[in-house]
This record gives sequence, structure tokens and C-alpha cells, in this order.
Amino acid sequence: MAQNVNMFGKRSSPEPVTRRGFLQWALGTAFVATISGVVIPIIGYLWPPARRGAGGASRLLVGPAKDLPVGQAKVLPVNDKPVIVVNTAQGGIKAFSAICTHLGCVVEWHQSKQYILCPCHDGRFNAVTGAVISGPPPSALPAVRVSVENGDIYVGGA
Repeated sequence: MAQNVNMFGKRSSPEPVTRRGFLQWALGTAFVATISGVVIPIIGYLWPPARRGAGGASRLLVGPAKDLPVGQAKVLPVNDKPVIVVNTAQGGIKAFSAICTHLGCVVEWHQSKQYILCPCHDGRFNAVTGAVISGPPPSALPAVRVSVENGDIYVGGA
């Protein structure tokens, strides 16, 4: 039987795939997929995507001051970041970053005890100053600019 040979001396008909060849291809593909699944998230963590940096420049109307009675709080997004606005009996209306300084959980208002609470690891913050009362957070919640104009609460701005 004659074989088809090209001008370089190689057979021109494709060779059938052997079991060994297929398994080598399948294992190689699985290896590359596994390495990619590990490396791509690491690269994404080291070089996060660029976000538009408003830098607190825009102001947000929270609502009428009468809708936030003394002893109440509200968590809302300001420039893509959560902010907690609290109306305290001692300090009036205050606003802080709602991102816990421990591991980045979003804090909430503890109505009965009148403090800001991180539900992840029981971190507690003073509602007037944002200082740590107890728990693992290493530092106070950063204050956010807040103002009351014509009976309306505004958060953010320069």
C-alpha cells in the first residue's frame, strides 16, 4: 500500500489520536485551566480596576431632617460607598463611613443601645464621635461631611 508523502518526507494524512495523546491533551488543558483560575484572581486583587474618583466632591440629599428623629440612623450610598447618618441626642446629626475599620463589613445602627455596630465581629462605635467602644476594630469610623440646610440633610461635598 502506498503512503502519501509530501516534499519534506512526512506523511500528509493525519495520524489517528491515541488514548495516550488524548489523555495528555486533556490533562494539559485541565492544568492550564487550574493555573488560570488561581492566577487571574490574584492579578485582579493586586491590580484592581480603576474607579472614578469623586473624592467626596458630590453632595447627596439624604432627606428632610424631620424624617430622621433623634436616636435613629440610616445607611445609604454616597459616591459608591456606604455612609451611616445618625441623629444623636448629644451631638445632633453626624455622618460616618459605614465601612468597619476591622475587615470592611458594613456597619448598622443598634437601636436599643444607641451605638453603631459591626455585625461581623461585634465591633462597636460611638455614635457621636465614631470612636471604637469595643471589639476588634483598630480605629474609629472616618467622619463624613454632613450639613443641614433649610431642614434638609446633605452628606458629602467639599
